[in-house]
Parts: sequence; C-alpha cells; structure tokens
Amino acid sequence: MPDGDATLRREAIDVLLGNWEDDDREGGYTVPSRRLYPHQWSWDSAFTAIGWARVAPERARHELESLLDSQWADGRVPQIVFNPSVARDAYFPGPDFWCSREAPGAPERETSGLVQPPLHAVAAWAVHCAEPGLGLPFLRRVYPRLRAQHDYLLRERSDGAGLAVIVHPWESGLDNSPAWDAELARVPVPSGGLPGGHRRRDLDHVAAAERPTVDDYARYIAIAQAYRDHGYRDAVALPALPFVVVDPLFNALLAWAEEALAKIADVLGEPSEPHLHRAAQVRDALLSRSYDPAAGHFFALGRDGERVVEHTVAGLVPLVLDLPDEVADALVRGVTGPRFALSDRVPLPSYDRTSARFDRTRYWRGPAWVNTSWLVLQGLERHGRHTEAATLRAALLATVRRAAFREYFDPVSGLGRGSADFSWSAALSLDLLVGEPTPLPLATVPG
Repeated sequence: MPDGDATLRREAIDVLLGNWEDDDREGGYTVPSRRLYPHQWSWDSAFTAIGWARVAPERARHELESLLDSQWADGRVPQIVFNPSVARDAYFPGPDFWCSREAPGAPERETSGLVQPPLHAVAAWAVHCAEPGLGLPFLRRVYPRLRAQHDYLLRERSDGAGLAVIVHPWESGLDNSPAWDAELARVPVPSGGLPGGHRRRDLDHVAAAERPTVDDYARYIAIAQAYRDHGYRDAVALPALPFVVVDPLFNALLAWAEEALAKIADVLGEPSEPHLHRAAQVRDALLSRSYDPAAGHFFALGRDGERVVEHTVAGLVPLVLDLPDEVADALVRGVTGPRFALSDRVPLPSYDRTSARFDRTRYWRGPAWVNTSWLVLQGLERHGRHTEAATLRAALLATVRRAAFREYFDPVSGLGRGSADFSWSAALSLDLLVGEPTPLPLATVPG
C-alpha cells in the first residue's frame, strides 16, 4: 500500500476508534459523529460495518448485532437507538419525543419509531466475507432478524403495487432532498416552534446555511408527531399521514439486500429462491413505475403515485441492481452528463447541478456525500463500467485526502461541510482503499 494510502487508512481507523461506543449490547457500536449525532443510527451502522469489516471484522459484527438487538417485534429496525448514558436532550428529537416505550412491540432500549434504508443484509454479507470462518455463527444469528426486517417493510409498508413506502423524509436517508418539497408543501407549518419547549441541537454544531430551514424542520417534527400519535401502527397511520412516498433508493437497497439474503440463505442451507424472487419483484416494480425511459432516471413517487420529477442521486442508486442494459446505460449517461458531472476531483452531487435550486451548501440539496457515491460506484462495477467506477473512486479518495472525513462536501470545490470525523466517510474510505469492490452479492436475479 502506498505511503499516502497507509496514512489515510490509519486516519480513517482513528476516526472509527474515536467514535466507538462500548455498550452492553453485543460489544459496542459506532456513533456517526461525537458532537452532532451522539447515538446509533441505522443505515450509518450498515455503512460503518462495511468499513470495520476491512480492518476489524469482530467490531463489524458487533456493529450490526448491537443495532439488531433493538429491533421491534414487528421487524422494524429503528432509525435511531438512543444511548441511555447520553443526556436526554443532547439530540432533538430525542427519546422523550418518540416515547417508544409506550408503543406495543418496542424494545427495552429507547428508539425512534422510524426506519432507514435497509442496507443491513448487504453489510452482513460483506462482514461474513471478511472472515467466513467466524462469520458463519454471526450469519445464523442475524439472518432471521434481517428476514424479519424485510418482511416488515414488504408487509406493513407496502404500497400495494410491489414497493415499500416511507412515511418521513428522514426514512429516505436523504432527509432534505428536493424530491420531498412538493409533498412537504402540503404539510402546514406548525405555529409556536418545536413542541414541548425543545430546540434544535443541530444548529449548535453546524451553520444554519448547511442545514434544513426552520419551516422544513417544523414540518419534519409535525410528520413524526403524527406517526407517533398513531402509535407507529402502519395500518392505521398510513391513510392519515401527511407524507407517504416511494423512494427509489430505499427500494433499490431493499431489492439488493434481498439478493444478499439469498447469499446468506445459501450459506446457511436455507431456501434462497424466495429472496431472489422478492428482489426481482421489487426491481421490476421500480422499473415499471419509478423509471422514466425518456429521462433515463428513477424518480420518487408521491402519494398519488405520480413521479416526482427531480433528478437526485437517489435515482442513480438502482444501478446496484440487475438492470436491462439500456437502463444501466441511461443511468451511466446521467452520472457522466451535466446533471451529476462525474469527475476525479469530487464525488457525485446529491442533486441536479443544472437545476436553479441546486445548492452547494445545504444538506442534501446539492452537497456530495461519500455514502451515496459509494453506492453508485458499486452499481457501476456491477454493470462493468470500470472506467467510470475508477474515476468515482479516485474522486472519493481525493476528497477525503484534501478535506478529511467530513459529513458531506461542496460538490464543486470539494470543501468539507457538516460534521467532522464522520464515521461512514471514514469507513467507506477503508473499503475504497482496498482497491477492489467489496465482495457484495451479485447473484443473477430471475426475470
């Protein structure tokens, strides 16, 4: 490994060690960042486990099992698992807002009631591949939990046409995406600020220009409160909630994770075909409903089922799936074209650079993120676009070398934004430094 790569690897490991939290749940986990995000976040732990697998597979196993230890009885894996040793008001909305202990089927550890993109089976497979001998008992422990996670999403969150819905922008992972603007505009801005005299804690650590606006944050809280007040019971909540959408990234990762479950099932001697069948069903529903052949892009679907025509990086993530050549080619044209402008200097922006609403600074409305670019890179590799993948890999590594492991980056200058010492930026850099794609599941999905 070149000296520069060895230095970056050591720095990335130091970030993960600094963010490691010892815990009584299967050994510990990694917080996204010490200051802004002092608890455990769901898809952050999936990305972080992929990085830990490259250097410390035991910690990677602890990362995922500690999260799954707080799975709800209905199968949902919560967006946030709260650390009881952290002040209850250190993050808002915190445990006193979510009131998870009042909900049926919630775990003993306090959590939020939302979910996040289901990347966890993909991470579990990567963790197993890093240390197969020791990973087999791990797979036996996590497989039923991961299967229950997917069962929940495809049962309780079904849109009735083969895809899973999300009930809050936070569930997309791309919280402040312009794809949610039209749906959010239907949510009245609550008067009187945040409930219960709470205040936003994110602005204590990051400039307001980089975070969601006051009105958008008020809407986020109103949506979360409505879901909470329905007891997190999807059957009664979904018809009444002000925000119910289909996200292409969320569903692409669900299908990809079903492929991972098929791999895991094979190793465990369990039937793999049901997982491949479900992966194909979700993929085909995305192709028929979310993909626009004229635009060459996957779009979110609003409550009415209409496509939300906003070109976000989420619409490129279905590249991780087994797509028809013409669809993959169109997505690659999107990656390299003016909207996302692939280069070896900076990762992909989160939003269309040609839009008048493109914002280089504000959270998910333009800034580049390591995790979404990493996902697109995996898709490029899957479809044999190795030149484009190498360019994106170079951009990711050049950016963290220049600006360190920030939460996100200016997509033009590469300047670091958001929190410093961000875990998934460090973890996925460790994966990229290996020089080859992570051995993630590439099973052929039946048509």
